Amino acid sequence: MATEKSEEPSVTIDGNEYLIKDLSDNAKAQIANMRFVDAEINDLQNRLAVYRTARAGYAELLKKELGG
Repeated sequence: MATEKSEEPSVTIDGNEYLIKDLSDNAKAQIANMRFVDAEINDLQNRLAVYRTARAGYAELLKKELGG
């Protein structure tokens, strides 16, 4: 008989899976904080990629301006 995965929301920490509904309010708050920070990190990484691309473009324009 195959084992079925729970359809309930869960989180895995250090290889241990926990159902969200079973966590304390404090644990749920920490998960929310981690998700927020993860989203912010992702946003910053995307912005950094844009800035690096822009910088490379400016460097190419400068090279052309200097005759290189």
